[in-house]
Amino acid sequence: MKVLTQAQLNEWLNHLAERFTLAAPVNVQGKLLYRQVDDSSGIAWGFERTDMSPKTWTFPATEPILIIEQGAETRLDDAPAPAPTVVFGVRPCDARGALAIDALFLDKEPSDGQYARHREATTLIGLACPQMWDSCFCTVVGGAPNSTEGLDLLLTEVDGSDGAAYAVQIISEKGEKLAAGMPGEEKGVSLPKPRLAKGLPTLPASQEWKAQFNETFWKQVTERCLGCRACTFVCPTCRCFDVRDEVVSRQPGRTVLQRLRAWDACTSAPYRRIAGGHNPRPTQHSRLRNRFYCKFMYYPDDFGPLGCVGCGRCIEACPVNIDILEVIAGVEQLAASGSS
Repeated sequence: MKVLTQAQLNEWLNHLAERFTLAAPVNVQGKLLYRQVDDSSGIAWGFERTDMSPKTWTFPATEPILIIEQGAETRLDDAPAPAPTVVFGVRPCDARGALAIDALFLDKEPSDGQYARHREATTLIGLACPQMWDSCFCTVVGGAPNSTEGLDLLLTEVDGSDGAAYAVQIISEKGEKLAAGMPGEEKGVSLPKPRLAKGLPTLPASQEWKAQFNETFWKQVTERCLGCRACTFVCPTCRCFDVRDEVVSRQPGRTVLQRLRAWDACTSAPYRRIAGGHNPRPTQHSRLRNRFYCKFMYYPDDFGPLGCVGCGRCIEACPVNIDILEVIAGVEQLAASGSS
């Protein structure tokens, strides 16, 4: 296995930044976000979990998906193709989040063209977590701090003769191409085992969630929910969106618009409102309940992967301390008591 010193890793990343758009964790006014960097000096090293996931590079919060030109005839063009991009410092839970979104946008026909272009243009370089930090629960949902799922390369910090070093695992063909010419030397190295959290709940099966749908538990959970949507926007697997058209330019006989896709949230009141004003989820408790059922029942039943990777960002982001782990434990207790 190839092992790089910190200096060699910096040199390699600097080289990548010359060839690709290089995104990595950056400290932006006290928040860790994936931003483009010109070289390795801009990277926030030693981070635990970023405040936002790298999903923003493959499924941007707002982006044009179609250019519409109206005149004597109407012309439709695809949005500009994304630039070849390398995202460095991806935690394993976030890579699994990308796979969860793939299940909807790529694995089911018709596939989403713009999302497919982003995924094709993007290579993910992971950094294994040495431990599960506060709020992390990846093991509850089938992940691990050192999982290789969804990554192209995975770097694991190991002890080097002169400080930190990184062992490189090549996961995919993309990763193999990117690693060609990588500095470092081949060594026989044992990867350290990450420290796992203890005392976590067991995720109930899909049918156990179904049995608890009408429990008063959901109203109790929602009593303090503000419907602020923070949990949705920090989530690496949430993929609901809205579409609107925006005029770019208007001249006599010619109008150019761009069709924008923007993140939406199932916890917001207008999300399910339909023509005529009817809302099939009129209460906050029905909307928050849907969020959890989407993650642990609806989405896996329909598409395969769970809609949660255990990153814990929603726990940290919630201003009123609604804890998804407490919800999982609550459903687990209801199932064990035979409540239905």
